[in-house]
Amino acid sequence: MPDFTAFAATHSAAFRGGHVRAWSAEEFSALCASPFTYVVGDERAFAVGRAVAGEAELLTLATDPSHQRKGLAKAVLKAFHQETLKRAAAFVCLEVAENNRAARALYKSEGYTETARRAAYYRGDCGPAVDALILSRSLP
Repeated sequence: MPDFTAFAATHSAAFRGGHVRAWSAEEFSALCASPFTYVVGDERAFAVGRAVAGEAELLTLATDPSHQRKGLAKAVLKAFHQETLKRAAAFVCLEVAENNRAARALYKSEGYTETARRAAYYRGDCGPAVDALILSRSLP
């Protein structure tokens, strides 16, 4: 059973100062109660996804700032892909804030391409609203 309190702390630290609202431990717990939802990684870096009817969505990927730039996000994303295939899904989509350059570079390096955009989707306390980019890819 994942430590949802630790995941919430990591999520909060990873998205501090951005346009994405951090999830609470209760939100992680409720989401992960579904048999379609899965978590890979640990409190340093993790991904949460959901697979249904041959398709998956990467709901969030977070790396604690003290563990960034060590390849953990890439490793977690690869583990997410492996678990997605085990769940018989061969297509993945996700959304990412347009101004999240590090995440966009990671997803691009793993073969994701932009398929749609949600204008002014992320609204935070730190400036103007930011578009959400919808990225997707097929898995082998």
